[in-house]
Amino acid sequence: MAISLKQAAKRRSERTRRRLKAVANGRLRLSVYRSDKNISAQIIDDEKGITVASASSLEGAKGSKSKGSDTEAATRIGKLIAERALDKGVKDVVFDRGGYIYHGRVKALAEAAREAGLNF
Repeated sequence: MAISLKQAAKRRSERTRRRLKAVANGRLRLSVYRSDKNISAQIIDDEKGITVASASSLEGAKGSKSKGSDTEAATRIGKLIAERALDKGVKDVVFDRGGYIYHGRVKALAEAAREAGLNF
């Protein structure tokens, strides 16, 4: 029986996450979630099961510049998550794109986080 596109995407993201946890070597995970209208990122400690830092394009008041689904918003979120992680003392992470293709907004977020000081 064929599986739906949603089920295939879920399987792909779970497979990716399992692999990342295996090769992490104690590093925290930078997880990205992308929707049609927004993008968010979290730094997650899988051993303790806690979120160390997070940033989302939903933050801020209405009309905020960081709101939106374009690559500029993703770049701002990448810089913001890197700043928050560095404030908490996190420098090395594993990038979890969650099954999304490394292109467009996901790529913009990753490059901005690297430029702001995160290593992955």
